[in-house]
Amino acid sequence: MVPQRLEFVSRPTIVKGAAVNLKYVDIRGQTLAVSRRGPISVVGLDKDYDWYEDLKDPDEVIDSLRANHGFKPDIFTFWQRLPNIEPKYPFHMECESIAALRIEGYDYWLNKQIKSVARNKMRKSQKAGVEVREAAFDDDFVHGVVKIFNETPIRQGRRFWHYGKDFETVKSQFSRFLFREDLIGAYHQNELIGFIMLGNAGNYGVLGQIISMVHHRDKATNNALIAKSVEICARKKLPYLVYAFWSDSTLTDFKRSCGFEEVKLPRYFVPITQKGKFALKLGLHRGWKAAVPDQLKIR
Repeated sequence: MVPQRLEFVSRPTIVKGAAVNLKYVDIRGQTLAVSRRGPISVVGLDKDYDWYEDLKDPDEVIDSLRANHGFKPDIFTFWQRLPNIEPKYPFHMECESIAALRIEGYDYWLNKQIKSVARNKMRKSQKAGVEVREAAFDDDFVHGVVKIFNETPIRQGRRFWHYGKDFETVKSQFSRFLFREDLIGAYHQNELIGFIMLGNAGNYGVLGQIISMVHHRDKATNNALIAKSVEICARKKLPYLVYAFWSDSTLTDFKRSCGFEEVKLPRYFVPITQKGKFALKLGLHRGWKAAVPDQLKIR
């Protein structure tokens, strides 16, 4: 097949909560985004679709990128999604650790998979009067989200991306993928105190945004939200629930207590240019943060 003639275009997207312009290219109906990692450019499936789509034909993408006469990114990357954990391709591979929960049913999760501390927190949440239910993305819900976002500028010791956003910004940014998401709200005395945007990736559910009010921390809101997510995945017969990446942190301790386990997926890195080959040998393909020791990174 003749490699597709590529056209790289810039368009707005959301990165770390902020509106930015990124360079994109469409190859055989799949949208790839170009990002910078220090001195090199890396192209892969758009982050908004990376969890939700399998790359259709890696060889065709590689051939198209290498044959392009204009801009060429230095490295092409893609991964295998659950449940495909065995490496399938001959390219340079490194493991990507994600937090995944095998869904065997809600009762099985409650009685067999979670730790006693998580089970006790769920009871605590119920006794505190927290009601968790599926919600609609209406104006009342958005106003509740804005209130949660603007409660504090610092979360988990870092600047919070969504602090300071107004109603219209939140409504615009968080309505983009409602076609694949279930909204779950946690309420206390009819006030939204936490929510989850639960994505359906076909092979599994994806915990996108999960957040609750610091003021109601004593009510174990996030535990109640996770429980509802498991219930929905079981009802939809999704075999896994995925909660982003796995690393040594207090957040991972929370994931572990809720039954999540580390699952390693193959991620591939393919050099497109000579600079890409050199960067891959030096380990620059993951960016400077990957070179920082874990304990220092956490601190």
